[in-house]
Amino acid sequence: MDGGLRVTDRWVVPDAELRERFSRSSGPGGQGVNTTDSRVELSFDLAASPGIPDRLRARALDRLAGRLVDGVLTVTASEHRAQLANREAARERLAVLLREAIAPPPKPRRATRPSRAAKERRLAEKKRQSQRKRDRRVDGD
Repeated sequence: MDGGLRVTDRWVVPDAELRERFSRSSGPGGQGVNTTDSRVELSFDLAASPGIPDRLRARALDRLAGRLVDGVLTVTASEHRAQLANREAARERLAVLLREAIAPPPKPRRATRPSRAAKERRLAEKKRQSQRKRDRRVDGD
């Protein structure tokens, strides 16, 4: 956990910009559940971070707007009983969130129309299906 959080090949969030808080985790855990602070909250101030380029910051702030509180992105992990495992899980979760948030937007979809052959295949299949259902009918006579 030294050297920072690697988000992409070019962008590493320094450990100094990450804030960790520990608290007691809920759920099963035996006698140690009431004494061990194994739950991890990992916070990163996305809006004030000097390490991210402005255009990527704008994209990330826009995409993560629903998860941010005053420009700070917080991730929690409590699925493991060990604090160290939860720290690693929270760091990985934060890296994935940031990676997805700064990814370039997808290429716009080009509108296409079905070909004439595709339309004919669809209509032929509809006729076959209706004939199949007609053949299954029992006449009243």
